[in-house]
Amino acid sequence: MRNYRTALLLILCFVLPCIAQAQTAHLTAAEAKNHVGETATVCGRVASIHFAEKAKGLPTFMNLDMPYPQQIFTIVIWGVDRPKFGNPERTYNHKNVCLSGKITSHRGIPEIIISTPAQIQIQK
Repeated sequence: MRNYRTALLLILCFVLPCIAQAQTAHLTAAEAKNHVGETATVCGRVASIHFAEKAKGLPTFMNLDMPYPQQIFTIVIWGVDRPKFGNPERTYNHKNVCLSGKITSHRGIPEIIISTPAQIQIQK
């Protein structure tokens, strides 16, 4: 029984910090393409924002590190959620941000759809 407790204690001391680190690791916008399908935190500088007010779903596209059409990562806010973000163009443009969510891919470009401001943080 004592060996079992010792083994369990060793596991807790060495494995849990690794799990916690993996959950808090931040990806760059360029790294996100290698993590499609995963839930992660992606960080980068908002290079361009476009509110597609005539498109279905009224999406707002925020591109990290490179502006459209050379974007390497896109944040999507659907029109139904846009009021929660106030004026994203003013709030986030040219700011360093980190956002969390499931990384998906649209036409080969990784993206995260955010629906609440709690998913995106402006970095100092």
